[in-house]
Amino acid sequence: MLTRLLSNDFPRSRVLAVLLVLLLVALAGAPFIFPGVKALNVAAKVLVFVVLVASFDLLLGYTGIVSFAHTMFFGIGAYGIAIATTRLGATWEALLLGTLCALALSFVLALLVGLFSLRVRAIFFAMITLAVASAFLTLASQLSDITGGEDGLTFKVPEVLSPGFELLSEPFLGVALNGRLLCYYLLFAVALVLLLAMLRIVNSPFGRVLQAIRENEFRAEAIGYRVVVYRTTSSILSALFACLAGAMLALWLRYNGPDTSLSFEIMMDVLLIVVIGGMGTIYGAAIGSALYLVAQSYLQDLLRIGSEATAALPVLSALLSPDRWLLWLGLLFVLSVYHFPTGVVGRLRARAEGAK
Repeated sequence: MLTRLLSNDFPRSRVLAVLLVLLLVALAGAPFIFPGVKALNVAAKVLVFVVLVASFDLLLGYTGIVSFAHTMFFGIGAYGIAIATTRLGATWEALLLGTLCALALSFVLALLVGLFSLRVRAIFFAMITLAVASAFLTLASQLSDITGGEDGLTFKVPEVLSPGFELLSEPFLGVALNGRLLCYYLLFAVALVLLLAMLRIVNSPFGRVLQAIRENEFRAEAIGYRVVVYRTTSSILSALFACLAGAMLALWLRYNGPDTSLSFEIMMDVLLIVVIGGMGTIYGAAIGSALYLVAQSYLQDLLRIGSEATAALPVLSALLSPDRWLLWLGLLFVLSVYHFPTGVVGRLRARAEGAK
């Protein structure tokens, strides 16, 4: 059963297996293990980014395509939910319709980008996708009647997923069993299913061809594979998974705007997480997302504690100021790339193979 779920793609490292199990347990029990609103928001964001980063790695790590339009599909998924529930009300039908329309639009746009641009090589294709993503961001900001413009859209979700809904009147293990908790576990289930689906894709014959194209596109073409078809299909699949990740984010936040799902900063975060976790590894998306988002969310708190503890040393206290958290986050990223050039997953697997 486990072999089928993991598509015969085991961690191949005891340390990595332990990390993945700990991460799974931490996310599954986050509302009870890590009390507080902030901790739950971080856990939910990790679930969203696991899907988003894994979908991007399907494009970059497994197919070798560099695209900066990935957040466009992420934003389409979020706007699909936001617009549908704003216009049709907080119903399950609106959520379903919004998701389906977003998936359809993502499919069409990914197909068009694939057909028109995938014959363009390397940096030229990346620039085309960047231009498309920038145009979509501008469009979303200006169509205020539909998207809410710069202010975005705030909407309601079905009552069973709202904080006001109480499953039980009494807390369980100190945690209120309400709609917010149900919404979190809905995200958890969806993220797990989508991650396992992507794991199955990359370990299928289709996924093997994608990896062959990544390694040597001309050789793959020479032995009979239609490279453009495979690359276009990979782009479409990646876009659809990113779209679903955007729908997950909107469902959790009950809000969406240009800065929430379409900003270039999100694209940079995704690239950083792929590098940290390891390209060409679905597991890397999970490990990298958890490490990066936890560091991003709690580094300021740690620096504040360090700054207060070293108040007697003015220079050190100033260096540890919470205002300098981006500096320390950048330093941590540089160190992680230096010590883990193939990502955390790649390094752990290499160590395990070297120990045999």
